[in-house]
Amino acid sequence: MLNAGPLTPYIGFNEDEVIDLCEKYEIDFAEVRRWYDGYRLGDYHVYNPNALVNLTIMRTFQSYWSQTGTYLSILPLINMDFDGLRTSIIEMLSGSSVEVNVNEFQNDMVSFADKDDVLTLLIHLGYLAYDQRTQRAYIPNEEIRQEFRAATKRNKWNELIEFQQESEKLLEATWEMDAETVAEQIEKIHAEYTSVIQYNNENSLSSVLSIAYLSAIKYYFKPIRELPTGRGFADFVFIPKPLYRDYYPALLVELKWNKDAETALNQIKERKYPESLQQYTGDILLVGINYDKKEKVHQCVIEKWFPLCI
Repeated sequence: MLNAGPLTPYIGFNEDEVIDLCEKYEIDFAEVRRWYDGYRLGDYHVYNPNALVNLTIMRTFQSYWSQTGTYLSILPLINMDFDGLRTSIIEMLSGSSVEVNVNEFQNDMVSFADKDDVLTLLIHLGYLAYDQRTQRAYIPNEEIRQEFRAATKRNKWNELIEFQQESEKLLEATWEMDAETVAEQIEKIHAEYTSVIQYNNENSLSSVLSIAYLSAIKYYFKPIRELPTGRGFADFVFIPKPLYRDYYPALLVELKWNKDAETALNQIKERKYPESLQQYTGDILLVGINYDKKEKVHQCVIEKWFPLCI
């Protein structure tokens, strides 16, 4: 899972094999990708054979990890008392990645010196994916996110419960198009929960935003970062899960640094970012967010997208 070398093409199901399976069993490949894709070995997308085989039999998109013996190992691991471990788990649950040193791991399930050892073992077990180029770990797909979510609920992380409440306020304010409250909540979440992330550029603002919208994982798939569009890349796209598409809008978020929120919103319109969601049939909210370094405040503007206006 860290460096498969010449064995890479033979680990798991690659994307071409999954496409063939979807055609044979008449399964929606786009949904398969959201649920079970996310592992990258070199240039290959790798899918877990256990999940795909169960999907062809059960015909239901769900997590099949909890039916395996390794599921029990995640519970004690994520509750180990290492500085920064729980924060890293929360960051990855929100869709972010975290830096991890995989070189010190002792290749056993007993000797742990720090959070990096724990995260490295989770990579070995397939609960995390690893990007060799950036040396960062992340939760690969919807199936694994549900397993982490279940594990944190079972152990009742107080810090996660409190943070979840603040994040839900942010999400509800976004749905209600209450831009002022959205800006205030992002400010509060950064100050109280993500103060270790120092604002230096637009990338650091992206990190705070992805963590702030942690509560969205209940209703939305993992946020898509820099989704390709006709004239550029959208910063964040939140697509509702099928169960919630009739109730909650898709969110298209653009970030700016030391400019203004209107500029962010205008970029969404001018570059026709909503066209990237043409297959989505529900409502779409356009959200522009800016951080003013001089004033040290967040700004937000929210509009509903009407196709005739774009």
